[in-house]
Amino acid sequence: MKESDLQYVLALQHVPNLGDASAKKLIRFAGSAEAVFKEKKSALLKIDGIGTTKLNDLFSSENLKAAEKELEFIKTNSIQAFYFLDTDYPERLKHCPDGPILLFQRGNIELTNKKILSIVGTRKATTHGVSFCEKFIEDLALLDVVIVSGFAYGIDITAQRAAIKNGLQTIGCLAHGHNQIYPGVHQKYVKDVEANGGFLTDFWSTDVFDRNNFLKRNRIIAGLSEATVVIESADKGGSLVTADIANSYNREVFAVPGRPSDLQSRGCNMLIKSQQAQVLSSAADLIYMLNWQPENRTQAVQKQLFVELEEEEELLYDYLKEKGKEQLDLIALNCSIPTFKAATLLLNMELKGVVRPLPGKLFEAV
Repeated sequence: MKESDLQYVLALQHVPNLGDASAKKLIRFAGSAEAVFKEKKSALLKIDGIGTTKLNDLFSSENLKAAEKELEFIKTNSIQAFYFLDTDYPERLKHCPDGPILLFQRGNIELTNKKILSIVGTRKATTHGVSFCEKFIEDLALLDVVIVSGFAYGIDITAQRAAIKNGLQTIGCLAHGHNQIYPGVHQKYVKDVEANGGFLTDFWSTDVFDRNNFLKRNRIIAGLSEATVVIESADKGGSLVTADIANSYNREVFAVPGRPSDLQSRGCNMLIKSQQAQVLSSAADLIYMLNWQPENRTQAVQKQLFVELEEEEELLYDYLKEKGKEQLDLIALNCSIPTFKAATLLLNMELKGVVRPLPGKLFEAV
């Protein structure tokens, strides 16, 4: 968008007590951000949900002055700004009523026609949680999934490093402007993230660093993706907030279960028990529930050309050769293999080029 248009959107974003949902109402009513500032206050007050408090500071000259300064920061630091009505604004985030009217990006993010998954969890990750996260992302590698997280300690940074290791795009959603990195110790990962994705935030360079920013940031993590996965969480924390937001957006939520005595599993167990999340024990569970398939099956098969079938894979293959097309649940039942394991085996076999997935959770031998 033009600089003059961007400055007015920035000015609207700067208005205290307004919020993104209300700002969108004003823009849709007036036709543009610039038109909002030229509209009569009495007319704006007729909009449902827009009261005097939200408009108190709308016409202050400070909004445009602050916007001019932030616009200069954006230009100087090669930051991309995405407006919620533009075609290049993240598609899934468009459908979130409180999604930011402006989103600021650094890096090389490409989300068009991508499978996008948010992974969150405790900052005090256990060795089991870290191991599960790394293996989980490794098993998703051939599906070309974009991994979204919060660039924080623990599960967040584990997920983003694992994504880079496996050649996947990753996005760090920041709770501050692009003028800093928190935690500072993660500065060493910034170049790798920007080379394999990038960072998104709706905060300005002038925003004060505050704990509540992290909770606000979580709506972007949840809103960008098709599903959110919680890997370890205590009975309170930001991960549970993200899961709650994802549910409010009608997105899929998965949680990795743990022993009742494990402190860092209590949040996940609670999500599952209260039916706010589905059980996740492997990448195959997610692939099955979301009906995801590899983007480039030819490439996947080429990687596996000379790999022989394992004993259980041979059992499934022989069954499909004899039976023909069959549903996953029946394959698992008749071969006496748990469904989650059969799903993993069939995915591996598909990548080896010996089975083919069909609509309706059907599979057939090639």
